[in-house]
Amino acid sequence: MSADADLLEALSLAVREAGEAILLVRRRGFDVQHKGDASPVTEADRAAERIILDALARAAPGVPVIAEEEVAAGRIPAHDDTYFLVDPLDGTKEFVRGGDDYTVNIGLIAGGSPRLGVVLAPETGRLHAGIVGVGAWLEDGSGRQPIRTRERGSELVAVASKSHFTQNTSDYLDALCPGCGHVSIGSSLKFCIVAEGRADIYPRLSPTSEWDTAAGHAVLLAAGGRVDGPDGSPLRYGKSAFLNRAFVATAGWEAPACNPYLEIFSGGGDLPQGV
Repeated sequence: MSADADLLEALSLAVREAGEAILLVRRRGFDVQHKGDASPVTEADRAAERIILDALARAAPGVPVIAEEEVAAGRIPAHDDTYFLVDPLDGTKEFVRGGDDYTVNIGLIAGGSPRLGVVLAPETGRLHAGIVGVGAWLEDGSGRQPIRTRERGSELVAVASKSHFTQNTSDYLDALCPGCGHVSIGSSLKFCIVAEGRADIYPRLSPTSEWDTAAGHAVLLAAGGRVDGPDGSPLRYGKSAFLNRAFVATAGWEAPACNPYLEIFSGGGDLPQGV
């Protein structure tokens, strides 16, 4: 095994342990609090993040970890261009509502781009993982199998945010594929659906935080996809305040830049609250 493959196995164990902690909190009940940006946070978010931080300290000592709840508490470690981005419970709104489309996410960033990542859906036990330039896989009840994006066809299938679907996203999709419609789902699972070859495009034309996207971005790149920023160039990491203004993820083909839709419809003023 390569060093990256060994690390990915350690991250997979970490997210599964974090997922068990989340399920335990759900079974016994929990209170919901709200952070400064009005996004919800629960005991499950914090318990999962503690487990992941401990696991990363063992698996990759010395590599800084930028984690959502740590950042919310004002704890941001010094870092260069190699670091982990962690979202311990992406889709907290869905979790609070009783839905199953939430995830645990760890991504490794190197030189401004994702290098590898893992995404676990605790309710289903499905785990997506990938190493960019090597490949991606899905692990579920039937074992582990490689995944790959699909070729672009004449009719596109779009996947979009359940909680943050906006008018500008609708207009962008209408311009790209009139009448194609979209499937709504929460969390970073949207990246994974494209990575599995079950959808063609995932546009997010309102802000997100970098920890929301890093792991799913890595899985999609490893499966043959691409993720571009508003101007059509590859989405990069290490931006001010860890903020993505917008992005468009596809199965590997170049989608039209979404900048004009942001300028006309949204003004870029929304706060990031997950994907």
